[in-house]
Amino acid sequence: MATLRALLAPTGWLDRTRAFARGLRKATRTPGGLLLVGTPAEEPWHLTAHLDEESRLSGIAELTPTLVRWAVPESAPPHLRVGLERLEAAQRGETVFVVTSATAPVPLLERVSDARREGATIFALDQGDPELDALAHEAMTIAPGPGTPGTLSFGLAQHLISTACGELGGDGQAWVPGAAGQPGMPGYQRYRPGVRGLRDRVARLLDVVSGPNP
Repeated sequence: MATLRALLAPTGWLDRTRAFARGLRKATRTPGGLLLVGTPAEEPWHLTAHLDEESRLSGIAELTPTLVRWAVPESAPPHLRVGLERLEAAQRGETVFVVTSATAPVPLLERVSDARREGATIFALDQGDPELDALAHEAMTIAPGPGTPGTLSFGLAQHLISTACGELGGDGQAWVPGAAGQPGMPGYQRYRPGVRGLRDRVARLLDVVSGPNP
């Protein structure tokens, strides 16, 4: 835990990922409406799996992700047989979440642009893609580079986002036991120190990524 605080407390990453997750929770209003898509070479399996787990643990149906695939194998089970035509059907109240460490190809940008015109909310997690970020209502860029204090890996960023999503209630607000009036409380971009769930759980994730503290 001490290592986690030393690395992340001065950087604001916990606050940023919580704000990003809150936006995801508020934008997605229907079960099955959180559409995750990557590139033909890199599908966001990692984040999809974590969001699915957080959805089950938190009991938030709207958080259940739909993985949109560029090529669907005939042997794939039903929940993994969602093709690009799902992006064409995206509408208001749904979210297209583009997750890629590579530059988004033109066919993806075109589909994202079409989904935005139909009213879907666009989120992007990338490593620096100006064209994709310009289409997104909210974007988080994880700068590539060696692991240094203040720098997140792309994989750890996905852990942080999915964990923060599961911590939030159905209205996108962090739940504080015993506190009154959570749904209307201000502070969209502000960390609320009474909430410890994310930090505690990320500490365990850090142990997995870098090994436990001696």
